[in-house]
Amino acid sequence: MIDMTVSSILLLLLSSLSFPYSSSSSSTLDSGFSLSVDKPEDVLVSPDGTFSAGFYVIGENACVFAIWFTRLPQSSPNSAVVWTANRNQPVNGKRSTLSLLRTGNLVLSDAAQRNVWSSETTSSWPTRLTLNDNGNLVLSEIHSEETIILWQSFDFPTDTLLGGQQLKKHTQLVSARSNTNISSGFYKLFFDTDNVLRLLYDTADISSVYWPPPYLTSFEAGRSTYNSSRIAVLDSFGSFISTDQFKFTTSDHGAFMQRRLKIDPDGNIRVYSLQQNNQWYVSWQAIPDSCIVHGICGVNSICKYNPRKGRTCSCLPGYRVKNHSDWSYGCESKFQHTCDSNFLKFPHVEFYGNDYVYVKNTSYKNCRDLCLQDCECKVFQFTFEENSVFTCYIKRILINGRHSPTFLGTSYIRLPQNKSNSNSNSFFEEEESDHDNGQVCFVKLERAYASGHVNSFVKFFLWFSIAVGALEVLCICLIWCSLDRTKQNSKANQQGYNFLSPFGFRKFTYSELKTATKGFKEEIGRGAGGIVYKGVLSDRRVAAIKKLNDTNVGAKQEEAEFRAEMTIIGRLNHMNLIEMWGYCAEGKHRLLVYEFMENGSLAQNLKSNTLDWTKRYNIALGTARVLAYLHEECLEWILHCDIKPQNILLDSKYQPKVADFGLSKLLNRSDQNTQSFSMIRGTRGYMAPEWIFNLPITSKVDVYSYGIVVLEMITGRSPMAMASLSEEGEEAMNGRLVPWAREKRKKTTSDRKGSSWVAQIMDPAIASNFEIEMRKIETLASVALKCVEDDKDERPTMSQVVEMLRSHEEEAS
Repeated sequence: MIDMTVSSILLLLLSSLSFPYSSSSSSTLDSGFSLSVDKPEDVLVSPDGTFSAGFYVIGENACVFAIWFTRLPQSSPNSAVVWTANRNQPVNGKRSTLSLLRTGNLVLSDAAQRNVWSSETTSSWPTRLTLNDNGNLVLSEIHSEETIILWQSFDFPTDTLLGGQQLKKHTQLVSARSNTNISSGFYKLFFDTDNVLRLLYDTADISSVYWPPPYLTSFEAGRSTYNSSRIAVLDSFGSFISTDQFKFTTSDHGAFMQRRLKIDPDGNIRVYSLQQNNQWYVSWQAIPDSCIVHGICGVNSICKYNPRKGRTCSCLPGYRVKNHSDWSYGCESKFQHTCDSNFLKFPHVEFYGNDYVYVKNTSYKNCRDLCLQDCECKVFQFTFEENSVFTCYIKRILINGRHSPTFLGTSYIRLPQNKSNSNSNSFFEEEESDHDNGQVCFVKLERAYASGHVNSFVKFFLWFSIAVGALEVLCICLIWCSLDRTKQNSKANQQGYNFLSPFGFRKFTYSELKTATKGFKEEIGRGAGGIVYKGVLSDRRVAAIKKLNDTNVGAKQEEAEFRAEMTIIGRLNHMNLIEMWGYCAEGKHRLLVYEFMENGSLAQNLKSNTLDWTKRYNIALGTARVLAYLHEECLEWILHCDIKPQNILLDSKYQPKVADFGLSKLLNRSDQNTQSFSMIRGTRGYMAPEWIFNLPITSKVDVYSYGIVVLEMITGRSPMAMASLSEEGEEAMNGRLVPWAREKRKKTTSDRKGSSWVAQIMDPAIASNFEIEMRKIETLASVALKCVEDDKDERPTMSQVVEMLRSHEEEAS
């Protein structure tokens, strides 16, 4: 009863103190005034009438605050709207407002007076919101001498660049979900860390660059990586120029008209020019064949492109459309995957990327056998490449499927034997669709809003209560807040970590995991953050269950590590990353459930001398590949920050899987703030000098730790043990391992011509086959010493490390 009374009083009080509404159509809005969704006339119009800004209807009881071309019909938001404040969180069609507060903050609120979006600005001066003729919405401080811009829409683009609007290093264009749904889609145009303008396909499961073509280097694609200013702009005459040397002119170049560069829902970027009849036409596009765009037809499908008919998506035989209203969901199988199977031949069909196994210069039979030996293999791709070499690609994920007559390869789709006699070219008619038409996706919000009618008795009672009972109301509010806090605490176990649900992990109960581990009896690992136990789940899967240290009110570090590990692993997908199956968050208990690694950690295997040189080399290569993925292939910039043998696990085939992301740092690639680390991260002996000397932190800290791990694999010497013998300072970070190895190389090179310096540092426990693997080990050692250079700029990137190791393999073959 107290809750309801206080809520009603506060809601009515906020309503009575709302801002006066601007009722005239002008280009400005002054501080202290608002625009209301209930008043169609509350619209800002640019002085020349080209652009309008206000509430834009996108569905039943759903609106966004947007900027659009005034002359274009509002029935087609994807062609009229050029910017939105809240594209992913529409507000109610009644009682929602955009208010310019006297504090200088621009706030968008829905019917329940809940802030949906704000400019996050403050000012002690009068402010004004202005819609300019170029379509830029500008919030400014009004001084007597000058005008200072606090915020502008040009700095926060959605899917469109207008003439003169710059795309910068901290901004990106994100496509709409479809032609009728303006919420964020899967495609992004942005500057990467190499200062190159790229197109990215990005979902919760898969992320890949597709333009410029990923198989080309930046130089081969005609791009320059040297200008770090990262600016791109389209002018009003149809010329586009970017600091990476990418430039083009539209087909109508030279004519002054309204143009917009837009990343469309199909992942292509196009320039649209506005004709006199208010119709758009395409005056330039980046990708002529739309099937090149990654993920365009979803999983388990093939894209075919005809210049006259456009793009067509088709399910593979044995698969059906998953969602007929949205082809991006792809297709799902109509059969149970088994190891007992045959293959269907698809000439000139490729599934680009996501290779689970890649083998160069091999035969068809070997490629087929590799797929048959892996029950999770769904297709093997046998491709003829340059220098008359055939390459084999084993794939577990069927995405980016494309039929192209110019592709010199064949894909072999795996199907159960009873379905393998179907004609490979016969796609079911109902499972084929033209993907160019957008799907209507209206949003009906269920938020309640207060009625506009309040009787006179309630008004009188309200004002009387406010006038004579302010102190009483304050006391009630305090009591209500206390009760609400207690109620929230009591519900904490039931609510758990709802933010984790989008990642699809299963939420286990504490009792389930206690039963699975037989009371946490079999310990298989231990670290500063917690203990790892072996367990058997109810579905008979063997799991590694990590029990973090019990959290309490003051234990913020353990809680932060739990959130970090869940958040980061939830969006990654790589064969050399540990696979997470679920989690538990009950009271003070925090547990993570992983796949079980039969051969334990690299640290355990190094102690027991179970790894020969071939295994060690493959472990180094696999670890390098996954670090390159984290640093350079994900949309976010992910630093692991704790690479060490204890965090590299080995499966039944001794393939490495990196684990323990509790200390990881995830940053947006467009804002790699190297000073945002609030603490030193890592393990003594494996940490780069940057941590100790408070230098800028980059991905090179992982490169350094990787180099220490490789040296440990070669020498059999732990930097942790050697560190106890060294002095404080830089040498204490890696003990004497690095300077010792450098000194051995220097001395052997100068004193013993022709002898191998690696023989002086290698682990004597497995020296028997050194001569056979000498070149391989020398390559490893040289790469390791490059990775542990004191100057981070002298260290290679992880992708360069992978290239050095792979080039050795190719030379050996």
